[in-house]
Amino acid sequence: MRRRAVKALIALLPLLLALPVHADWQLDPAQSQVQASITQLNGEAPQTHHHQVRDLQGDISSDGTLRLPLKLSQTDVLERFGELPPWVGMLANTTLVTLVAQMPPERLDGLDMGESLVETLTFSVQSDMINQQETVPLRFTREGLNEIRVTHAEPMAMDGRVLMANSTVRTVLSLLGYQEIDEHVPVTLNALLVNR
Repeated sequence: MRRRAVKALIALLPLLLALPVHADWQLDPAQSQVQASITQLNGEAPQTHHHQVRDLQGDISSDGTLRLPLKLSQTDVLERFGELPPWVGMLANTTLVTLVAQMPPERLDGLDMGESLVETLTFSVQSDMINQQETVPLRFTREGLNEIRVTHAEPMAMDGRVLMANSTVRTVLSLLGYQEIDEHVPVTLNALLVNR
């Protein structure tokens, strides 16, 4: 009887070794967004407006590559213009930039329920017009068996001067009525990774 049990375990061993060591993770678009607060300075008094990039879609592959494509249609910008020509709709669904970073998925897989870890990721911005890197400390907290909440680990902000120096961003902001903005643009991240 013991020999059969040992033989069964030996037979199962190659199958167990063939299983992936960690799962692939992907963002849940319905629960993943970024909010930026832009303070407009070109008026009688400074006014702060909040803008969202919602429906974040991206995943962490088994080799640890995190890809986060961003489209104009994910922002609240187009809603502010009302009815737009059809060609704008096609442009809105084109990927403008893709953020790429390395995040070892085994670090996520090792989290116990309620446990958090802070990981500083270096994001590369991939696009035809932008070539830059940003380092962002993120907090990953396991909320469920297959769910990990992602938030910023410390206050995050973009540099308004850098935003206005980018011609594409400046054009979009000027269409929204921003001629001059505060150099401090706070950003809030709240996203949910789910195990595929």
